[in-house]
Amino acid sequence: MFKITRRALAVAPVVLAAAQATAKPAPAAPAWPDATETAARIRRREITAAEAVESAIARAEALQGQLNFIVNSDFDRALAKARAGMPAGPFGGVPFLIKDLDDYVGLPTRYGSKSGRSNPPARRQSAHIDAFDRAGLVVIGKSATPEYGFLPTTEPLATGLTRNPWDIGRSSGGSSGGAAVAVAAGVVPFAHATDGGGSIRIPAACCGLFGLKPSRGRMAGTAGMTKVSDLDVQHCVTRSVRDSAALFAATEDTTPAARYAPVGFVPGPPRRRLRIGYLIENGVGHGPQPEVARATEAAARLVERLGHRLEPTHWPMEGDQFIQDFLLLWASGAKDLADNIGRATGRKPDTSLLEPFSLGMAEMAAKAAPDALPAAIQRLQANALAYDTWFPASQFDVILSPVLSSAPPPLGEVGPNVAFDTLVARLVEYVGYTPLHNIAGAPSMSVPLFWTEGGLPVGTMFSARAGNERTLFELAYQLEAAQPWAGRTPPVHA
Repeated sequence: MFKITRRALAVAPVVLAAAQATAKPAPAAPAWPDATETAARIRRREITAAEAVESAIARAEALQGQLNFIVNSDFDRALAKARAGMPAGPFGGVPFLIKDLDDYVGLPTRYGSKSGRSNPPARRQSAHIDAFDRAGLVVIGKSATPEYGFLPTTEPLATGLTRNPWDIGRSSGGSSGGAAVAVAAGVVPFAHATDGGGSIRIPAACCGLFGLKPSRGRMAGTAGMTKVSDLDVQHCVTRSVRDSAALFAATEDTTPAARYAPVGFVPGPPRRRLRIGYLIENGVGHGPQPEVARATEAAARLVERLGHRLEPTHWPMEGDQFIQDFLLLWASGAKDLADNIGRATGRKPDTSLLEPFSLGMAEMAAKAAPDALPAAIQRLQANALAYDTWFPASQFDVILSPVLSSAPPPLGEVGPNVAFDTLVARLVEYVGYTPLHNIAGAPSMSVPLFWTEGGLPVGTMFSARAGNERTLFELAYQLEAAQPWAGRTPPVHA
């Protein structure tokens, strides 16, 4: 359980800005150093690793009660690691959070669920988490997530609402919502995030951050992930493009078995004019809310001013069928989970173990015809091929679209207690832009270029063909220089 203490507050005083949701931020100098600069200061001995970690702990303790982004702290071990000397690696001594869907040795993984509340500390971790340790990151705790990452908002019944620092009555996105809140509020410079249907890009869009979803099989330990049902990929959410690019280089698969030739560190913008496809409708052919449409149109004008060629396009699949197939695949994961919990406990899971939405998804899959899932996967494979051939057939380098159909919704609008059929209908509209990239195994990024008149961030999505992260990083640097965002500070911040 996370405890609020006064121990670290004397080390680095924290000032909380008023939590006024409608305050409109103005661009300014970055409020906090990014991870790259923090690591450089530690190497130059301007600060110690211990001071960097102590400061992050102070900020976490000050903001946790208001924003609820950490579900398990690891402060004592983090301080011991930092005080032992500067950890090796490009980010030696930089504080970090691991999402509570992934094991980190010594901490329990509870998956945002009541079913995980008694889980013991992990005794092993994945190759990708090992890569974070090799990069020198100092883990100060586990970040909040919706139950098993199923929802695009972080409102788990097990640990409570995670609140958006831009407006504490709004969703922080999901499933990497705790990570995004911690970074947006200035607690840590970047944090671990995962994406199985938009879970890096959605919280990045909701919290005004940069979030790049890598290709399937790109990152350390994932070369064997080759099926369309292998949805989940890992990376981070950041305030700067260079942090994302540097951590990507430090954690991508560079072994002889790597699925793709390593990208390495991408240092700057493109040297060529890109051909960018532009679309505004979501996966079921509906347009976004007006403020998102305006932001997306402004992004299109921006890329044209930067010299790129823009052309209208449409999704390369039958939208309604794709969404239904993706939902069935998603629901099959919930059914497998419920079956496993049932075997472990000796009883059918109910709301004492799983949330109503998780149970509804499991029931959806259980009621499907025996051949429904294989048929859906076959169609999804065809969708993945259609996405892959979309780029050479149209000569596109990148596709520009919204990330979400609206700015961050009020808490509860897409939460786990909404009636199942109502919630599914809302999700289809809200997150209809992001799942295709998980099916296709393709890279995609949310870039925080615009804010609404009411001060809420709106992400713009840029997506590429599988394996082409370099093009996205290069474009992101150019967008960051043209429309800086690092100086925008949410009303609730460290």
